Amino acid sequence: TRTVPTPPATAPTDRLPAGSDADPWVVLDREVDARTASPAQRDASRTQGRLLVRVARRVWPSPVLDELARAVPHPHHPVALGVAAHAAGTTPQDAALAAAYHAVSGPATAAVRLLGLDPVAVHGLLANLTPELSAVSAAACPPGTSERPGSAGAHWAALPAYSSPGLDLLAERHARAGIRLFVS
Repeated sequence: TRTVPTPPATAPTDRLPAGSDADPWVVLDREVDARTASPAQRDASRTQGRLLVRVARRVWPSPVLDELARAVPHPHHPVALGVAAHAAGTTPQDAALAAAYHAVSGPATAAVRLLGLDPVAVHGLLANLTPELSAVSAAACPPGTSERPGSAGAHWAALPAYSSPGLDLLAERHARAGIRLFVS
């Protein structure tokens, strides 16, 4: 089998020349690229994003989903999630809440499968996180963040860029492992 070499984590993430008048979806996707240091995590995000757009286009047909699919055929998962939430008629805070829940439920489900934990107990713990997840989603959507997805009026460069080098290193090790348990 032929493998495509993965660029090092220090490789530039830009796909367009600086200062270009790129499609807003491409610009937003580049902002996510710049905030995702690990090539393995970028690949996983794009796989999940592509699959989410594919499903969302069937469930909630929308010109916004079509625009994203044309501009960025393999969008990052956070971009796809925001657009899918918009197509479903939810608010930005609903989309942020879905993202926050996804961030904790995925690892919790993996822990149940890998460690044989009691699923009811684990999901009870997740339910107890409701106040924290609500607070995180509210903080992610301060007043005035109701811009249409992909609009030029949004200030994408102001998006947070939190880092977790330990998780980046684990993702890279997992990508090179002989046995891979999960994509993300």
